[in-house]
Amino acid sequence: MNQERAFKPVVLVTGCGSGIGFALSKLLKESGEYRVVATARKESIEKLKQELPETDNFWIYELDITNEEDRSKLVLEVERRWRGVNVLVNNAGISYRSVVEHMTASDELKQMSTNYLGPVGLIRSVLPYMREIGRGKIINVSSVSGMLAMPTMSSYSASKHALEGMSEALWYETKPLGISVSLIQPGFIRSSSFNRVYYTEKSRPEICVDGVYCDYYHHMTPFVEKLMNNSFATPEKIAKIILRTIKKNKPQLWIPATFDAWIFYYIRRWMPRRLLLPFLFACLPHARTWGKAYTRKR
Repeated sequence: MNQERAFKPVVLVTGCGSGIGFALSKLLKESGEYRVVATARKESIEKLKQELPETDNFWIYELDITNEEDRSKLVLEVERRWRGVNVLVNNAGISYRSVVEHMTASDELKQMSTNYLGPVGLIRSVLPYMREIGRGKIINVSSVSGMLAMPTMSSYSASKHALEGMSEALWYETKPLGISVSLIQPGFIRSSSFNRVYYTEKSRPEICVDGVYCDYYHHMTPFVEKLMNNSFATPEKIAKIILRTIKKNKPQLWIPATFDAWIFYYIRRWMPRRLLLPFLFACLPHARTWGKAYTRKR
């Protein structure tokens, strides 16, 4: 009994350089109940080490989530040091601001590699140990974009839809093995992440001052920024929801994490499909005027 109480689960968190990942790492460290592996990209490592110094139970590791060799090396290091990962929190992610026509194959691959292929690769690496001990938690940080797509965020929406589909299938596959799978679904969060979006060669703001899609960018960019600035949700609040999920014995699969996420959840669930898209389109800023100067719509 005392041994059980003394046990500190190993929690691996990706994307800890800022935002939700940083807030969660701080919470986990302060709790003293876990052994934590906080990962971040190379450019964020030094700042992370300064703000959250390493201890015997708090380890910071440089990780490129898109690199298979990096992922394998990390999991082997954790197994050597602490036997294996008990809880995996896939939080790392990026977002492109671009319409479909402005994306390239390499842009799409970077988006999917970071938000889907990398996380699912990490899941494959930690599952054998979880199966061996008959318990474990996999927590994937998704988004309302995994429920409903938004214009100028096509690739990001696709990556989150992929993450949600995989997680749902994985829930069935791991339930008999004692491993739980959860999707944290935040909506708009008040943070600086809006300033860290990626642009393609054709979607950069200095280029998109005119053209077919200029109206889309012109209206959607301040619209999303306003929603984020006015949101009551913060990275710290989302981190607390993830921590509660870690502590819960049998967490559910879908966990809407903000008020607007709950609204989107019920809109998607209860509104007839033939009305859903026209309603959402009408909610977008000046959407009826988009592309008017360029369209040949009949």
